[in-house]
Order: sequence, then structure tokens, then C-alpha cells
Amino acid sequence: MYHILLLDSLHPSFAEQLPADSFQITDASQWDSEKILQEINRFDILALRSRMIIDKKLIEHATNLKCIARAGAGMENIDTAYAKSKNIVCLNSPEGNRTAVAEHAIAMLLCLLNNIIKANTEVKQGIWQRKPNWGIELNSLTVALIGFGNTGSAMAKTLSGFGCCILAYDPYITIDQSLFPYVQQTDMQTIYHEADVVSLHIPLNADTHYLVNHDYIRSFRNKLFLINTSRGKNVNTQHLAQAIIANELAGACLDVLEYEPATFEQLDADLPAAFKILQEAENVILSPHIAGWTHQSNKKIAYYLGKKIFDLFKLNP
Repeated sequence: MYHILLLDSLHPSFAEQLPADSFQITDASQWDSEKILQEINRFDILALRSRMIIDKKLIEHATNLKCIARAGAGMENIDTAYAKSKNIVCLNSPEGNRTAVAEHAIAMLLCLLNNIIKANTEVKQGIWQRKPNWGIELNSLTVALIGFGNTGSAMAKTLSGFGCCILAYDPYITIDQSLFPYVQQTDMQTIYHEADVVSLHIPLNADTHYLVNHDYIRSFRNKLFLINTSRGKNVNTQHLAQAIIANELAGACLDVLEYEPATFEQLDADLPAAFKILQEAENVILSPHIAGWTHQSNKKIAYYLGKKIFDLFKLNP
């Protein structure tokens, strides 16, 4: 019998993958951190979303832990290196929300390109402006995907129906052209020269922290539309706001902000002036870190995580 400590509520599809005769799930979603530390040593598996940081201290208390499983894609709230040093397997389920992220990113971009939010507000106020709200066809643009893992590849697949030129940069993989004949894998110099839109599909780590800054933005020949559905700190918000004011960017679609705490549940209380600039800019669209969350992805994220846990312990009892 494997004992699972569940720190967040997950869709029932999680438990459905884990037979009750082999896996016992304890709901700890209401436990405080002190109780979790006291009880964690009794469990083989820890499952969560983003409720808390799984750091060295907690892992040291988890003397019987064999697996840490996160419902979702990013793993930055888990000290994966220390976990692996303790022979603890770390799992996640990016397959579950990749379609949701791709569709949300494209929806934000289409709203921006076609002035939909602006026009909607105007018409509801009785303002009827047609020519000032003419749009830009996505078909006419070159879209560059930075990162081509689960979400980057899903974004490419969804974009393919629009007929736009799709470039991709990912130094860690070679894209299978038989699966993605419509994607050109290339280098950053080509992207700097050709891209009209850049969409980030990358983790947050030392290499990608503040990847988008003054220098990055100014490296592009064309005035750029930026999409970020990855992590807030992939973008230096102050530099982004300054670029918006200086008209160095065509616009931005941001589902994530660096002012979110690790749980992603709220914004920091004291927001800087840069955020106010983004709030007021007509060419910036914001959403509250929901790109990966749909009614369908909620089920799929939990399903894939439960299945991976089952497969891991079935193969390595």
C-alpha cells in the first residue's frame, strides 16, 4: 500500500487512476504547514499544485518519500535537485493544460490584433469607431515560439490553422519535422530579424529569469507583440512598461506577472508604477494566470498526474 499526502484539491480523475487496494490518499488540503511537517514522514507520495514551497526542510522531514507529484507544468515551487539527491522522483503533468494555454494565448493575441476589447468598451459606451479599430490579420505575421515543449508545440499546432509563418527556438530539442512540417526551427538571430510576435513557452530558471528585458526587446527589427503565459519573472516588468511608454512594443498579452507570489493566488499588495502603466495601456491585455485552467484541463491535469504515479509504482514496486 502506497500512502499519498494530497496538499491541494484535485479533480476526481486523479484518484480514479489510483486503485484503492494499492494507493491510500489522505486529504491534507486544510492542514497547516506545522502539521504537514509533523506527518509527512508517514507518506510515500506527495501531490500538490502550488499551495506551498517544497523546500529542503520539508524534504528532510519526509524520510519515506519516494515521489513528489505536481499537478501542472512548472516545478519551481519544488527543490527538484535536492529531491533527486534523495532519490525522490519528481513528476508533473504539462500534457493536461497545454491545449488550454495555447488557445488562451492565441485568444489574447487575436483580441489585441483586432482591437476587440477596446472596440467592445467603446460600443458599450455608445462610441462607434470603425476605421480606428481596423485589425491586423494573424495570417500576415511571423510568430516565434521560444521553447517547444508541451505548450510550445501545442501553440504551434493551434497556430498552424491560421496560415502564419511559425518559427521556433529551443536549444534543448530537435523538432520532428514529420510531426511539425509547418514549423521552422531556427536561431535567435533569425527570430530577432523576422518575428512580429514572440510567445514564451519556457520554465523559470537562472537562464530565463528576466529573459525579456531592454536588450531583448531592442534586438528585434520589427515592433513586437509579446505573449507571456509562462512565468511572470521571465519578463522584467519595469523594462516592459518602459518599452510600452516609449512605443518600442506593438503590444503585450500577459497571463502571468512577476508580482504573483509562489501560490499564484493573488497579486502582491503593493504594486509598483510599472503595473499601473500596464493596467492603463490600450495595447496590453492582462489575465489572472488562468491560461492553463479550463474545465477540461482541470480534469486532464489530475488524470495525467494520477496515471504517471500509477505507472511509476506499477513499474517500480
